[in-house]
Amino acid sequence: MKRWKCVCAYDGTSFTGWQSQPSHDSVQDIIEAALARILKADVRIHGSGRTDAGVHAMAQVFHFDSDWKHGGRKLTAALGAQLPLSIRIQSTCLVDKEFHARYSALAKRYHYRIFLGQADPFETRYCLSIPYQLNVQVMRSAGDFLLGGHDFSAFSAENGADPDKGHPVKDFRAFQLSGRGKRLRVSFEASGFLYKMVRSLTGALLRVGQGKLSPEEFRSILNSRTRTKDVVTAGPRGLFLEKVYYN
Repeated sequence: MKRWKCVCAYDGTSFTGWQSQPSHDSVQDIIEAALARILKADVRIHGSGRTDAGVHAMAQVFHFDSDWKHGGRKLTAALGAQLPLSIRIQSTCLVDKEFHARYSALAKRYHYRIFLGQADPFETRYCLSIPYQLNVQVMRSAGDFLLGGHDFSAFSAENGADPDKGHPVKDFRAFQLSGRGKRLRVSFEASGFLYKMVRSLTGALLRVGQGKLSPEEFRSILNSRTRTKDVVTAGPRGLFLEKVYYN
């Protein structure tokens, strides 16, 4: 069998996240069902990582093995005809059998879109609406403490299975907070992320922006490797998996 690598984008609003669920309404479930109709066989796909319900992806990567003989363009077109408009396959190509969407990834980039106030109905599912003002400068100061190698246990999920729990040290490559007016974008790039780590980091940074937590206290929480009540998990709306990096 040959190994295929696909890059896909999806609006996560109506799905129970990426990972397969008993209810069969995750992004993975929908793509696998489409592939089964095309290939006339059950296929298991392997993603670069999971996204929560309501989280979007601009470039999620997955792979699967198949004897499909008609090339990547035709497979992309066939999937486009089978998938809902909320899921699009952007590219499909053959890769070496050693490639793995998750384990071959070198880094990932996520970003949050934040709206200060109440967003209108046409963008509310694509941004996190915040009903208060934020001190962007102190948030940037706190975010700078993330750069470099750290144990991010303090920002891991409070509960739930995390396959990466035993490897909490990540190399944080970039943090950016940009925007103007009512719209902000917070970007995170690292060698990997623990389960709900981006949402937990964002929740804590929002507390910094509100003045409920100082940048130094934020750094102390990071260094403590212990989650506290000041680490609040931000909502999933407005969070995007932007890019997965490979060699």
